[in-house]
Amino acid sequence: MAAYDLIPRMIPYLDRHLVFPLLEFLSLNKIYPEKDLLYAKYELLGKTNMVDFTSGLYKEIYETEDIPQEFVSKRQEVLQTLGNLQTESQKVLDIIENPEVIAALRQDKLQNLHFLKEKYGLTDDMVDTLYQFGQFQYNCGSYGGAADMLYHFRVLSTDHEKNLSALWGKLASEILDTNWDNALEELQKLRETIDQKNFSSPLHQLQQRSWFIHWSIFVFFNHPKGRDGIIDVFFQPQYLNTIQTSCPWILRYLTTAVVTNKRRKNILKDLVKIIQQESYEYQDPITEFVESLYVKFDFEGAQLKLKQCDEVLQNDFFLVATKLDFIEHARYLISETYCRIHLKIDISELSQTLNLEQEEGEKWIVNLIRDTRVDAKLDFKENTVIMNQNHTSIYQQVIERTKGLSFRSQVLASTIEKREAQNQNPNADIGTE
Repeated sequence: MAAYDLIPRMIPYLDRHLVFPLLEFLSLNKIYPEKDLLYAKYELLGKTNMVDFTSGLYKEIYETEDIPQEFVSKRQEVLQTLGNLQTESQKVLDIIENPEVIAALRQDKLQNLHFLKEKYGLTDDMVDTLYQFGQFQYNCGSYGGAADMLYHFRVLSTDHEKNLSALWGKLASEILDTNWDNALEELQKLRETIDQKNFSSPLHQLQQRSWFIHWSIFVFFNHPKGRDGIIDVFFQPQYLNTIQTSCPWILRYLTTAVVTNKRRKNILKDLVKIIQQESYEYQDPITEFVESLYVKFDFEGAQLKLKQCDEVLQNDFFLVATKLDFIEHARYLISETYCRIHLKIDISELSQTLNLEQEEGEKWIVNLIRDTRVDAKLDFKENTVIMNQNHTSIYQQVIERTKGLSFRSQVLASTIEKREAQNQNPNADIGTE
């Protein structure tokens, strides 16, 4: 399934530490030759401070127990630098973790810094040490320690560029440490920062949003509320434009989130339009399944694509855990659409369309009618389902089309308030707690 592997397309938008678990997944699934993946891991981590791990890869690649002297020297340098930074950072931590200092700190960063400089001799260089130590720990693979240092740095620093860099670093650290609640919180802060920051050019902002979209997938497909989150964020015009402009392959993940989320069925029409618009640029079995079902009404084509979806999901790092959900919800969508355009349905034929055996298909259809309360009758003698036609009144259609306006208005009002507050207080750092 290398033809549908998106990892080569995604690597340019990811930090090298985030790429490593993707390569591990490829090794487990044997999608590429193992020797090639070992070389890729070695090249990937060679520029980090993870010396012991890189040495292990060297031994495995060259089938030897001896390692070059450069690894030994680099290991000593890393340990020495780590010790020095830890000593310097501890001086800052001793100050800011003092109970008297904690009680005296306020919301205003400039006021806090002035207080700490006057009373405790804190300097800008000492604050920067926290950033350097956090960055160094991250490169060593100590993600928990990196997250802590970068948090403390952002509490104190007024350097907006470094604060943004620290926010990216803390998000990556929480992802790699699999702290999904913290990662989601950092993701929200990063999105607000990107949306409200005045970038030097639209291209720079597009690049930042493209990186954000790729990093966010780690969180959205691991956090319990992630599949709602990805729909809320990616359907916003600025992020939808980014997907269409620079990374249309992200439609695979957006489509999976919509298909597996029964509560957000109202968004399906919008998704279908987007898939149609981008079909010339990007297609895979998951997007083609939706297109076959809702554009072409080709049930045989949808059935074929659903079989291919099983393989694609199995070999996708982010989606493998959604495979059973996707197949189940996809069958539901097929049966719902099929029932909508047929008055009399042969159960055997529908079971075949759903890729189910006769007996299993009968049970599935009975459960579907019971659970969804579809207005239908089962005729076991003829082995058919007879659908009763119900036309939605014009009043109900108006209600359905306008019920989301209130929520969208609240989101718009909230965004305007945040921007006004930011303009009134330009020194405030958006990402601080």
